[in-house]
Amino acid sequence: MRKPQELREYLLSSVRELKRNPEKLQIFIDRGNLQARLQASLHFEYQYTLNLIITDLADHSDVVLVPLLAWVKHAQPEMEEDAVQFEADIIDNRKIDLSITLPLTERVLVNLNAEGNYTTEHLGEPVPEWNLPDPVLFKTLWHDNEKLTPDV
Repeated sequence: MRKPQELREYLLSSVRELKRNPEKLQIFIDRGNLQARLQASLHFEYQYTLNLIITDLADHSDVVLVPLLAWVKHAQPEMEEDAVQFEADIIDNRKIDLSITLPLTERVLVNLNAEGNYTTEHLGEPVPEWNLPDPVLFKTLWHDNEKLTPDV
């Protein structure tokens, strides 16, 4: 599976607090399964729920959610509009623990070559015409005239 690591790297580079403290970001895969017909080929699709946990977040939750949505628009464009869910534990007046879940899929082609070896190829997501990616995936986020994203 590639998307959990891709999202981790993306959030660590896009969220100032996570860039400074990467240990605050934990990623888990819940309720995973493989969709495979196993008739003519071994092609399959990973289907799983990704659980992101950000501990002791001292910034506004927007600094995580806006880059997350930008990544989803690029990496999982056909996601249902209410599929991203979250819970927050209010620790004190300045910090929260934020748990975010989102369903992800990854298609994998499995081929048998002439030497009898299997190869896999992870396919990118098809981009629906109605949801073309933004020209820039994500660059900066401002809140109350303060830049909330790190300089890359």
